[in-house]
Amino acid sequence: MNTNTNTSAGAPRSGRNVVVVGTQWGDEGKGKLVDWLTESAQGVVRFHGGHNAGHTLVINGVKTALHLVPSGIMREGVTCYIGNGVVLSIAKLMEEVAGLEAAGVTVRERLRVSEACPLILPQQVFLDLAREAFRERAGSGKIGTTGRGIGPAYEDKVARRALRVQDLLHPERVASRLREQIELYNHTLQYLHAGDVSVPAELQAFVHRGQLQYEPILAEAKRQADWIKPMVADVSAEVNAAHRRGENLLFEGAQGALLDVDHGTYPYVTSSNCVAGNAAAGSGVGPSLLHYVLGITKAYCTRVGSGPFPTELDWETPGTPGYHMSTVGAEKGVTTGRARRCGWFDAALLKRSAQINGLTGLCITKLDVLDGLDKVQICVGYQQPNGQQLDMLPMGANEIQACEPIYEVLDGWSESTVGVTQYDKLPINARKYLERIEQVCGVPIAAVSTSPDRDHTILRHQPFQCQV
Repeated sequence: MNTNTNTSAGAPRSGRNVVVVGTQWGDEGKGKLVDWLTESAQGVVRFHGGHNAGHTLVINGVKTALHLVPSGIMREGVTCYIGNGVVLSIAKLMEEVAGLEAAGVTVRERLRVSEACPLILPQQVFLDLAREAFRERAGSGKIGTTGRGIGPAYEDKVARRALRVQDLLHPERVASRLREQIELYNHTLQYLHAGDVSVPAELQAFVHRGQLQYEPILAEAKRQADWIKPMVADVSAEVNAAHRRGENLLFEGAQGALLDVDHGTYPYVTSSNCVAGNAAAGSGVGPSLLHYVLGITKAYCTRVGSGPFPTELDWETPGTPGYHMSTVGAEKGVTTGRARRCGWFDAALLKRSAQINGLTGLCITKLDVLDGLDKVQICVGYQQPNGQQLDMLPMGANEIQACEPIYEVLDGWSESTVGVTQYDKLPINARKYLERIEQVCGVPIAAVSTSPDRDHTILRHQPFQCQV
């Protein structure tokens, strides 16, 4: 699958760039596809989110979970970039790198971290936990955050009070800005009655009676500065230079498009833009350098946490299709371990994702999970309380909550699709299912994943070679 980065005359040409995004609520299997596609890439760029994301790779039967390090790290020789759109917990990055290096993966020599990444330090994590506890006590209901400080870190960025990676290289700057930030946070924590919040072990050195402790947090920031300094880079400049050298780059999204803060099921969303267009802003390249957008979607739907889910099934009762998806698909969140809610494939939802991402092609994952179901269903639109029918997911949680799905029922298949690598070897009903998805959504299927393993993938067209 390797692609040549030089013209036939030997003169260098600009590389081809592919953006990989989730099209549902995350957990679509992006990590495997990024890892698989990097056979044709020389660099992988993570452009938003934080360690609330989780990408699982299975290579030769060995499972690896990544949260911050781009999935291309499992390919020797691939440079990995963490772009400015990522909110960065250096503490969690240190843990992840240590685990990879213990497994024999070369990481720090190939990892470049943007100097403009906003930092997640203990204060953001504790505020996140305190807010969720306050909402629960007040009876207003949790948002369902992962409790990792992602939202507060993005708030600090937008409010222009964030500490960024580059600040760590200037101790006096860190000391001053950190003191101001902690004073502000402690006022908020007092209002939230944070003294009643259970403090996890990893935060106990930084919190006392619901108040943040400046000196321990400053010492932690200095420790992190020493560790990360060799990897700090002007990622925007380096990524653009790699493109000019003719390198193929893959831009790796986290979460899913329906968790986008602008276009998702607001307010049950994450705090960043998850759509393909943010690959430009979150890494420092121009949008004209995003040549192909590959949308990753499960062959059914899942969602972790709160929020509307029109096609949700009963996924806890044995013998039901939802339970089949949950158990066969091993549907637990990579980051939190929470059970994922399961439901039928929602083509009307995917039409919204195709629109907001400008999808060039689709990759359908976990097709094998549907093996053995007598019937499979596709949601093709929604019935609203006023009798109106919609063929695309509306905007906002309240509007979506009122939607009743309209289904098409197709015959299932009893044959196994596990490990199939040729499209014409799939069961006929599996092909009919995929082709109906393609027709309703209006986006061609570029690839199909038939197991978590890297090599169990059907390629219909190569994104790095498509001229669109």
